[in-house]
Amino acid sequence: MTTADTLETTPAALEVRNVHKWYGTHRVLDGIDLTVRPGEVVAVIGPSGSGKSTLLRVVNHLEKPEIGHVSVGGELIGVKRAGGGRLKELSERAILAQRSRIGFVFQNFNLFPHLTVLDNVAAAPVATGRLTGAQARERARELLTRVGLGDRGDAYPRRLSGGQQQRVAIARALALRPGIILFDEPTSALDPELVGEVLSVIKDLATSGTTLLIVTHEIGFAREVADRIVFLDGGRIVEQGPPSVVLDAPRHDRTRDFLSKVL
Repeated sequence: MTTADTLETTPAALEVRNVHKWYGTHRVLDGIDLTVRPGEVVAVIGPSGSGKSTLLRVVNHLEKPEIGHVSVGGELIGVKRAGGGRLKELSERAILAQRSRIGFVFQNFNLFPHLTVLDNVAAAPVATGRLTGAQARERARELLTRVGLGDRGDAYPRRLSGGQQQRVAIARALALRPGIILFDEPTSALDPELVGEVLSVIKDLATSGTTLLIVTHEIGFAREVADRIVFLDGGRIVEQGPPSVVLDAPRHDRTRDFLSKVL
């Protein structure tokens, strides 16, 4: 987590500006403005279909916004400025390079089934030329130890529980030392008894100063770990603020109605 003074004096880790996204006539994101500071932990909550996962995919340019733009560490993502203030799409190669600086932990792990756990974590630093094979494997061992799986490097994903696979996915997201890590409902695919082990790893990241943007339905977890909670509904940010405000004294009727059903 970060402090209020740090939030005021440091440049943004993430800026989302007037982002709109629609599919046909369905507007999924409707003018999103969001700033995340370095070291800040922001939890995004809201009902199904509110645009939470789409927001993360736009940040990583897995989805292209119809209007608006995203910057990570001051760099536009997926586009560059052209003449007349227009934005021009980058090449796929350039976008892939940008994505290497944005960690993404998906709901369903997305590990490579044909690679060992160690090689899953080491693959991206080698593919991007950041590290040699030996360096990447050493980094992978360190990260697996960090997430409590230092003894499972030679195992294949199918031999791991869902919670263990998600912890490997977190280690993989850390391997490129990203400026921000996005979590898309990281426990939604897990059996209830496995949720705690994944949330514990994310809590450790939060307290270590890693910048996190977490979409979650675990309201108690959001209260515990987040500096700020953002309530999204209908593709809009209805309200945001410290957990003690948004969860305990929400200003908007829609927030109160949602919380009355999930708390």
